[in-house]
Amino acid sequence: MIARTATTLAAILLLAACGQHTDLEPLAGQSLPPAPYGAAEPLNAEELLALEPQAAPERSVELRRESEEREDDPFDLPPERQ
Repeated sequence: MIARTATTLAAILLLAACGQHTDLEPLAGQSLPPAPYGAAEPLNAEELLALEPQAAPERSVELRRESEEREDDPFDLPPERQ
């Protein structure tokens, strides 16, 4: 009974520790990167973490509806025998 209570309490404490959310700030003595060329002010932490479209492209949802014959691949050669 005591072991079960201790395990439950430990699990609750671990879950509570995972829920701490604070704003991102640079470490003491550090600063954010300089502003990009042409920008009036430096980017904040949230803007620096945002992914560009090329870094996270949208997923293609086009599905194949029917089976298609594979084209002949001239580079699909059998292994060489030695």
